[in-house]
Amino acid sequence: MKTLVVIPARSGSKGLPDKNIKLLNGKPLIHYSIEVAQKVFSNQDICVSTDSQKYISVAEMTGIKVPFLRPEELANDTATTQEVLLHCIKFYESRDIFYDYVLLLQPTSPFRNKIHIEEILKVEDNSFDMVVSVKKAKSNPFFNLFYENNEGYLQKINNFKSTRRQDCPSVYEYNGSMYLIKVSSLKNELISSFFKIRKYVMPDKYSIDIDNNMDFEFAEYIIRK
Repeated sequence: MKTLVVIPARSGSKGLPDKNIKLLNGKPLIHYSIEVAQKVFSNQDICVSTDSQKYISVAEMTGIKVPFLRPEELANDTATTQEVLLHCIKFYESRDIFYDYVLLLQPTSPFRNKIHIEEILKVEDNSFDMVVSVKKAKSNPFFNLFYENNEGYLQKINNFKSTRRQDCPSVYEYNGSMYLIKVSSLKNELISSFFKIRKYVMPDKYSIDIDNNMDFEFAEYIIRK
C-alpha cells in the first residue's frame, strides 16, 4: 500500500506557544516525528503541513522538503483535521501522485518509535476505515466514572453490574500519536462520521502527548531519566 505521512504543525498553539518547534532535550519537538518517519518512509512521502515559514525552516533541517504553506483558512481554530488531510491529498493528486493511505503523526507525541509505525502498517484485516493508536484508559465507565444527576448525587455512567474492576470490559483512549486512514474513506463525507475503527495499543510510556508546559517538563524528565 502506498502511504503518505502527514505531520500537521499549526503555529497557533495557545496553551504552549510554538510548542511544535520548542526544544525538547535540545531538539525541536517536530524533529522527533519527522526523524522516526524517515526510518520507515522516503522523504518524498513525508509531508509537514504548516502555516508558518519559521516552522518550514525548522522542519527542513531534517532534510525533508516542505511542499507548501498551509492556506490561512486551514490554520484557524475551526479548521478540521479532515480538511487539512484532504488538502494534502489534493495537492499530491494534482501532481499525479496518488496514495492509498494517510498516516497522521502528531508532532506532540515524541516517544513513538520505528516499530510502532511498522506495526500499525501491518494491520491484516483491511475492512477498517481507520486504525488509531490508543492506550488503556485508567478510568473505566463500567466501574469508577460517575456524573452528577438532577438531585445532586453521583450516579454511575454505566449500569454494568460488577464490584470488581477486573470483571469490567477493557476500555481505551486515543493517545494522539498515530492515525492510519484510508484515503477513499477520508474522501467519503457520508461515512466520515461512522468510521470503522480498529485499535493499535501502545504502552503508557510511549503515549505521552504534549499539550502544556507540565507535559513538556515531564517529557524532558523521561528523556533525561
